[in-house]
Amino acid sequence: MTDDLTFRPEDDRYHQLSDDPYETETNWWSFNIPERKIGCWIHAPYYPNRKAITWRIFAWDDEGYDQARMAYYRKVEEAPMPDAPDLTDIVFPGDKHGGGYSLKMIEPGMKYHLQYEDPSRGFALDFTHTGLHQPHRFPPGKPPFMATPHYDQLGHVEGWMTLRGERIRIDGIGVRDRTWGPRGGPYAASPKVYANDMERVKHPGGARWREIERERGRGRIQYIFGHRRDGTGFLGFARVQDGDADGWSPMNAGWIRRDGTFGSLDTARSRMRVFRSPKTGWSMHMQVELVDEHGREMKSEGFTVSTMSEAGYGVNQLMRWDIDGGIGWGEDQDVWNPQHYLRMLDALKATV
Repeated sequence: MTDDLTFRPEDDRYHQLSDDPYETETNWWSFNIPERKIGCWIHAPYYPNRKAITWRIFAWDDEGYDQARMAYYRKVEEAPMPDAPDLTDIVFPGDKHGGGYSLKMIEPGMKYHLQYEDPSRGFALDFTHTGLHQPHRFPPGKPPFMATPHYDQLGHVEGWMTLRGERIRIDGIGVRDRTWGPRGGPYAASPKVYANDMERVKHPGGARWREIERERGRGRIQYIFGHRRDGTGFLGFARVQDGDADGWSPMNAGWIRRDGTFGSLDTARSRMRVFRSPKTGWSMHMQVELVDEHGREMKSEGFTVSTMSEAGYGVNQLMRWDIDGGIGWGEDQDVWNPQHYLRMLDALKATV
């Protein structure tokens, strides 16, 4: 990785950005507890020029996908931040329902401790993320990181979750990321003209649905990853809109990790195919065929284990992956335009 793409110790802190009102800086943490079919997120975009932060913590399993029935969900919006907040040792502000979570950097770029407690709902988190490698930046110029830095890091996540009053061990592989730069407003606008699939596609899934995806009538990017406990696995961004008639979509960027060595994806030779539910359009089964810059190949097959959905954000799913003859775990993040989320709701209602 070139020096301009290297994660530096100062990148653990908030950056001095421009006065653009859409400047945003995030920290994101993800892990899973496979034996309980649980996925969990912490995500916090900070808006320095508004001195405000919006954060959310959620955990989901196979008992409910929406916010009302999820294992746990809490969102705090536009909470005021202090002047010059220190991201290396911070307690994020809460609201009338309780406090926020704490984040402390233990080793620059590599090890972090996070804590959160909501005693009224019997939920708590206390874990460390220890990186398996230095944070990895994808080269700018391709969606979703046209110009803004986007670092991902695979790590060993170890600690405890309290869910509905039950203390549950966390011990597995997770992913975190850091981003900063303008986001939202004009930066979220697209010059593309989208096909209107509201009337034309009555039953999502299948060849007709893939045709609409190719017409850019649905979705923007699909972020998928899966790793075994030893860190063997992959991470990548798929452009489902550019898929072919057989459902194979090109990979925009990503990596293969094997024997502790990274290789950036050869995007001309890497692809993903998703099989969707005919009722909801959500991913159910995936095939991934990857080749990296070193010529190493990796084929993986994934199956959805549990699903969560936020209105307007698409779906996020815990995935079980077969990787190099072993079992891995990860996610499928299927990001949609809000109008297509409404289409999914209509499809769900039609099945009741």
